[in-house]
Amino acid sequence: MILTLIMLICIIPEVRSEVAKSDSVTKGKYIYVPDSLQSDVFKLLMGNSKVVDDESKFDSSEKVTWKGDTIPMKLRSRNLGRYDRGLFNYLFLPKGRWGFGLTASYGEISTDNLEIFDLLNDIDLGGHIFSIKPFLEYTISNNISVGLRFGYTSGKGNVDSFKVDIDEDMNFNLHDIMYRNESYTAAVLFRQYIGIARRGRFGVFNEVELAFSSGNSDFQRPYAGELRTTHTTYMKAGLNFSPGVSVFMMKNVAFNLSFGVFGFYLKNERQMENGIEIGNRTTSGANFRFNLFNINFGIAVHV
Repeated sequence: MILTLIMLICIIPEVRSEVAKSDSVTKGKYIYVPDSLQSDVFKLLMGNSKVVDDESKFDSSEKVTWKGDTIPMKLRSRNLGRYDRGLFNYLFLPKGRWGFGLTASYGEISTDNLEIFDLLNDIDLGGHIFSIKPFLEYTISNNISVGLRFGYTSGKGNVDSFKVDIDEDMNFNLHDIMYRNESYTAAVLFRQYIGIARRGRFGVFNEVELAFSSGNSDFQRPYAGELRTTHTTYMKAGLNFSPGVSVFMMKNVAFNLSFGVFGFYLKNERQMENGIEIGNRTTSGANFRFNLFNINFGIAVHV
């Protein structure tokens, strides 16, 4: 940062006469003031009562110091359209910072002997899903980072009883149904941050993730008077896009919120029943929707 050195001379009544007698005697203290505040400080020394920080008069040439280097506060951005909307991309994460943290999510649903309009009665079902994802990232350029993320996801759902009784020809009872899933994930991620505050506390980001996961699941249901379990193992690759918000609560600690909205996937599944392989398939697809079950809250430490 290019700084202006200003000497503030604090003259008190007891030494005023001494200063008048000799110009070589000077008392005061030295402070460093950013270039953007230089004119305001001079106005203050001239008798103004206060300095007001006006964001609308932001100096685009202002710089900050990071590890001995000077970095501009306003990052250059390329205007891809004909119309310049005048949006600023403030410095949020400078080049050379390491970040590590943890994101987690948890959801649960449960009912106990619920009845709806006497048509659906004796409903007893429940389920939960839990995920934990530690990650490590490095800022390769100002507001741009790459990193690795590892994840573990566990989910379980069960239908103990679900009765439908509309008339004599339309009634059934589901019971003793259980589904369990467990998976492990490794991913490479790319994040581009956009600072929306001059002081670098608030920012939004867009995350692109290339993930590879492996897992297994069990589906249990009654069939021909006995419980039958189908065991499935799978491998999955996905390309996901997730926007999010990041807020620095402390100097080096940030709170993150992200959610998945778009992605592609390729999945291979292998199913076995009683130790005998009964099926193998490969599927692919794309998701274009806001997923309420893919909202992640996390804490990150940047050093």
